Amino acid sequence: MEQHGLQLDLKMFSCSICLDLLKDPVTIPCGHNYCMNCIKTHWNKEDLKQTYSCPQCRKTFASKPDLEKNTMLAAVVEQLKKTGVYAAPEAGPEDVACDFCTGRKLKAIKSCLFCLASYCEKHLQPHYDVAPLKKHKLVEAMNLQENICCSHNQVINMFCRTDQKCICSLCLMDEHQDHDTVSAAAERTLRQKELEEKQGNIQQRIQDREKDVKLLQQEVEAINHSADKTVEDSEKIFTELIRLIQKRSSDVKQQIRSQQKTEVSRVKELQEKLEQEITELKKKEAELKQLLNTEDHNQFLHSYPSLSALSESTHSSLINIRPLRHFEDVTAAVSELRDKLQDILGEKRTNISSPAIDSDQKIKDPKSRADFLRYSCTITLDPNTTHTQLVLTEGNRKVTLISQHQPYSIHPDRFTGCCQVLSRESLSGRCYWEVEWKGRGGFVAVSYKSISRAGGECAFGRNSKSWALDCYQKTYTFYHKKNKTPISGPVSSRIGVYLDHSAGILSFYSVSETMNLLHRVQTTFTQPLHAGVWIYYTNVTAEFCKLGWT
Repeated sequence: MEQHGLQLDLKMFSCSICLDLLKDPVTIPCGHNYCMNCIKTHWNKEDLKQTYSCPQCRKTFASKPDLEKNTMLAAVVEQLKKTGVYAAPEAGPEDVACDFCTGRKLKAIKSCLFCLASYCEKHLQPHYDVAPLKKHKLVEAMNLQENICCSHNQVINMFCRTDQKCICSLCLMDEHQDHDTVSAAAERTLRQKELEEKQGNIQQRIQDREKDVKLLQQEVEAINHSADKTVEDSEKIFTELIRLIQKRSSDVKQQIRSQQKTEVSRVKELQEKLEQEITELKKKEAELKQLLNTEDHNQFLHSYPSLSALSESTHSSLINIRPLRHFEDVTAAVSELRDKLQDILGEKRTNISSPAIDSDQKIKDPKSRADFLRYSCTITLDPNTTHTQLVLTEGNRKVTLISQHQPYSIHPDRFTGCCQVLSRESLSGRCYWEVEWKGRGGFVAVSYKSISRAGGECAFGRNSKSWALDCYQKTYTFYHKKNKTPISGPVSSRIGVYLDHSAGILSFYSVSETMNLLHRVQTTFTQPLHAGVWIYYTNVTAEFCKLGWT
């Protein structure tokens, strides 16, 4: 019982970090005791977190507690050592053993770089008491053989940058005489600084990736919002027609849900196909592994033809993820129906009030800005089409060209050849929008969605699928199919674009206090169009303006 009680007492005076008898014992606010160096080292690792905890009870402290030596506990520990109750720990396989112990080797606590020997607490005492020995350099116990130069039997304390190796001071007079050398401590300081910088970079990357995760979560919310908003917008459009087509509104809602069900079914069907292919491939892999391990040559050659053939793989092009545009065509069709009904109602009023008007003049182009604003539409830019040097802001209505490439995800719709971006909305019927430039300017364009995304063929106005007005400072130039048309007109930082899709009319205006026509196109549009801009100077900004009906 006495022996067991003595063991319990010794545990009470041991540090739970180093598991040795307390050295310079300190008591922290939670009441636990540690060696001063042990707890300092532990808290130094927590400096980056700015929170400090007890290794035993895990209690945390808002700030690093001040450490004061517990003199009473230190006296008790010293008394334990003197009475012989405490036996110095024997050196284990991972410990440095005392070079002067005979028989039972105790654990060394210090190594002398002058004597080139390691000492336990008892044999180290002369280095504290004898005057000549006090001048020796003591360090924490270390394996001196790993730190001794095999050529000169001297402590390795230098670093050769030329040969990238640790050397002793005598090596400087030998094969490293003309090399670039520094002290090992100086090289450690330099390398440690590099590692700290890398650690900072890693922490920054962690923060960046956490932001990316949040952006992906926002993208998920946007996908769900897009489907819900499409239903809501469709209902609003039909409400604007004074409930004359409420039944059609219900049909369109059902169409959206049906398309949603169809798309989800398509994706799940492809997913099941891929999962089935994975199962078959795993089975095939297991069979091949079994065949490869067979020692029977005849059996191997007999089974080879049937096992070497692989079924056709599902092509990655079948995977077409476009969640934000599943419902675009429905919205475009409803908008076109609304515009047609408005035109019909306007035509009917004109016939009633002015029956003598020629039939070719029944529907006229708008003249005043108020007329144009009747057809104003909200344009938002599609992040999946955005070139990596373009940055979208203001709810994806504003785009700026910067010099650095952004880490956007790879997407088949993204422009890679020119710094361009297309609108998320497809345009049909009658539409009007305005683009405000800040800087030298750029191209205001309309384009089919099927335009190329790479090479020179993707440039707005350089192909048959796009029409573009170059608004460079005080000049205007129109481009289509690589044909260039210089244009004169009043200079403005705001450009208005009017589209009558069914009539094949596309007009560009300089917008200030008045509307001034810059260029008009009469053609036949075979597909829905998308608004776009092309910026070729850094720090230039284009913003699709918020417009309201008047």
